[in-house]
Amino acid sequence: MDSNDRTKQLLYDQFIRFLHVYENHKDTEIEHFLSIAQRESIDKIPQHLTAVHMIDCIGKHEPINNTGIADAMNLSKASITKIGNKLLEEGFVKRTKMNDNKKESYFRLSPQGKKIFELHERLHVLEAERFYRALDKYSEPELKIIQQFLQDSSMHMESR
Repeated sequence: MDSNDRTKQLLYDQFIRFLHVYENHKDTEIEHFLSIAQRESIDKIPQHLTAVHMIDCIGKHEPINNTGIADAMNLSKASITKIGNKLLEEGFVKRTKMNDNKKESYFRLSPQGKKIFELHERLHVLEAERFYRALDKYSEPELKIIQQFLQDSSMHMESR
């Protein structure tokens, strides 16, 4: 095996390790979110991360309808309807109609939903800052290579 092949093998091994670490992190992410919410005295919290992300999507784009949420989150309208009904039932969102379109429903956040949205936003800012600090050790040309690699990897995974 030549040097280039060895490097590719090392990259592949590291990529698999990254996927496993990510998978473990993803499994504990909602637990982490719940513990922070409890520390901040937020009593009611969605139990699934997709519901938290739907609250985030609504908070960023309200008022927004099912189709808009489905497009933004890359989920089916049926999934959005199911999650939306659960969030409505739990009091995280309100359903409204627009004056010019009485037929279509739009989502807005309730006060409880706004608390979840604001907490989620703060946590994303902290994660972004942590990520940027991890990248500080790389030069601009290295960052461009990392960016290209992540872009290519994403496109490869999406095409599968």
